[in-house]
Amino acid sequence: MEYMTESTDRSPGHILCCECGVPISPNPANICVACLRSKVDISQGIPKQVSISFCKQCQRYFQPPGTWVQCALESRELLALCLKKIKAPLSKVGQTTKISVQWVFQKECNCFFPQVMNGAILQQVFVVDYVVQSQMCGDCHRVEAKDFWKAVIQVRQKTSHKKTFYYLEQLILKYGMHQNTLRIKEIHDGLDFYYSSKQHAQKMVEFLQCTVPCRYKASQRLISQDIHSNTYNYKSTFSVEIVPICKDNVVCLSPKLAQSLGNMNQICVCIRVTSAIHLIDPNTLQVADIDGSTFWSHPFNSLCHPKQLEEFIVMECSIVRDVKRNAGAGMISKKHTLGEVWVQKTSEMNTDKQYFCRTHLGHLLNPGDLVLGFDLANCNLNDEHVNKMNSERVPDVVLIKKSYDRTKRQRRRNWKLKELARDRENMDTDDERQYQDFLEDLEEDEAIRKNVNIYRDSTIPVESDTDDEGAPRISLAEMLEDLHISQDATGEEGASMMT
Repeated sequence: MEYMTESTDRSPGHILCCECGVPISPNPANICVACLRSKVDISQGIPKQVSISFCKQCQRYFQPPGTWVQCALESRELLALCLKKIKAPLSKVGQTTKISVQWVFQKECNCFFPQVMNGAILQQVFVVDYVVQSQMCGDCHRVEAKDFWKAVIQVRQKTSHKKTFYYLEQLILKYGMHQNTLRIKEIHDGLDFYYSSKQHAQKMVEFLQCTVPCRYKASQRLISQDIHSNTYNYKSTFSVEIVPICKDNVVCLSPKLAQSLGNMNQICVCIRVTSAIHLIDPNTLQVADIDGSTFWSHPFNSLCHPKQLEEFIVMECSIVRDVKRNAGAGMISKKHTLGEVWVQKTSEMNTDKQYFCRTHLGHLLNPGDLVLGFDLANCNLNDEHVNKMNSERVPDVVLIKKSYDRTKRQRRRNWKLKELARDRENMDTDDERQYQDFLEDLEEDEAIRKNVNIYRDSTIPVESDTDDEGAPRISLAEMLEDLHISQDATGEEGASMMT
């Protein structure tokens, strides 16, 4: 007896496809993948081309129903946004379905959608093209309209000098507080900041309170309302008032305030305005800091206008070594030296009239030097605190700063500052002079300079650090001490404080 062995090409454990007869592994449909793909299109109903909206102004993508989100290329956020735009028939897919997406630079993705047919799982690859369409978002549309704003901050200072505003401008640039503004408008006595939301304005007000001594009032006006949805549209206004004191102002404190500051004299000189008012007593070198709340509780004004500065020549100068301190006196400045000087006005050189005073500039003055100061003896002072003082305690002259040929310093200044982009009128001669005074203050005062970003001006050559008349001039290398060099947006080399 012979046994006949049946010849077959099938491997053990394989079956033939019921359509084409190709050996396949057993599956519930008993059909190969090629035949199953020819009969079933699992990508039916899934769009092969999807459009997404992109705002070129703010670089954001539109996420329905009404949100604009910031997404970088090849980021998870952009990938999730693209997947949400594909409306796949997930009801046909079981809970074990997996969606795998490969993102390429051309904004194409390969999507794998498995579908179960009689227990068999089919996987298909197809390409979905995303077309990026330009569409301006609502926020940018309102910005371009230029007349739309939800909140405005009106920053004012009742003074003739803009040194505090120049300093505040540099702080705003350093910390990027101008990025959310719709527009910045400069007027005669201040700046107006316009915002698209009240929250941005409130953040700016908090920043101002931390950087300069000020106070503010808030108000709002109803623009429109919807009684059906109970929604209201308001425009908010924040009125910020900065203390009316600038650097180099001579002030007269109230007796109560002077006593609370360590029994210092009422006549003081403002040497700096940052987050507080920094005062020095030219008779004793006693210093004090007055914050905004203290100032508004005991207000005081400047006695003289900056244009009232007069030029004096130093006839005699001597250093005061032993200074008598009263009980409870405050801190003494270590950066200044107390001196007793005899001065004469340069406009009265044909007379023999001289003035005696004490000054905090004893370390800078020598006989023959020129110095700027206020003549209080021949000035009509209209101040309630001065009128109540004993005339013997009011000095004849208060010296403010040494006088140099500042045009040479200006020509040799090899650094510069950035400015806010704002709507402004043409800068007159007085504004230009005040801005140059602020630049000189940065050169002379390290405490202010450390809070400001300075940038190298390549158009000015590097020259000697001493003027022809012996006036000290700080070089850029000295200004950049303890600073690090950075590159700004225009490719210039800039310097900013290390934080």
